[in-house]
Amino acid sequence: MDQKISVIINTFNEEKNIETALKSVSFADEVIVCDMNSQDNTVEIAKKSGAQVIFYKYTGFVEPARNFAISKVSNPWILILDADERIENELRVRIKEIVAKTKNYDFVKIPRKNIIFGKWVKSGWWPDYQIRLFKKGKVTWGDKIHSQPKTLGKGLSLPTEEKYALIHNNYQSIGQFIERMNRYTTIEADELEKQKVKFEWKYLIEKPLSEFLSRFFANKGYQDGLHGLVLSILQAISFFVVYLKVWENSKFRQEDLTIADFQAEIETGGKGVNYWFRQISGKNSVFSKLLKVFK
Repeated sequence: MDQKISVIINTFNEEKNIETALKSVSFADEVIVCDMNSQDNTVEIAKKSGAQVIFYKYTGFVEPARNFAISKVSNPWILILDADERIENELRVRIKEIVAKTKNYDFVKIPRKNIIFGKWVKSGWWPDYQIRLFKKGKVTWGDKIHSQPKTLGKGLSLPTEEKYALIHNNYQSIGQFIERMNRYTTIEADELEKQKVKFEWKYLIEKPLSEFLSRFFANKGYQDGLHGLVLSILQAISFFVVYLKVWENSKFRQEDLTIADFQAEIETGGKGVNYWFRQISGKNSVFSKLLKVFK
């Protein structure tokens, strides 16, 4: 007997994206849009497209609503899609084959192609495997923001090939990045407070710098040129804002800060910078490639 598939799309104010996402999963036997009380035309568009619409309270992030929507599906296979994602033909065919014929696997990891500021960004963003196709009861998400799904059984990873990639129209503008950053950093700061993390002023230097070095150098963000540089800086700023909000949660507790303390922290951070510049100082090194990228 053929297996059937249910698609879940979680939404909040996604009128610009939802129709494209829904068209890309028209092959599914059931499509559920789980909406967090959108204030635009998302729900109307979803209903007009034939999707079943259910509602979940607004939380500012998707994970709790995913688990709720999973509990409402009717079919044995589930495909999770974000409203700013879409599935193209090769992946669509492969998903249908897996659902129809696969007995040995319980969940599938799918590579994701992130389009950011109009460019396919690869450094640190590819293959960006996501567990999005699975048998009911085999995958659940935690209730914390950006939590990784918990799995049961055996998984299959699709090849790291563009034709099998989930297309993700990620950040489309700087304003969108800043809006999400403001929302996510508030949630992340609150999570740190729950974990009893205490603010230290040095985090304002240490955490953003570590994030920038990781993204731009360790994950080779420089290979994506200006896009890679901008994204590395923006992600570093996100870390800066998270710890500012941790400070805010402490009622802006005053701390003594001397020039000597600040200098010592900068020198510590500088060791990380110097390490990477030592790594890239050779004639045929990463640095020479970096210079070519920005010429």
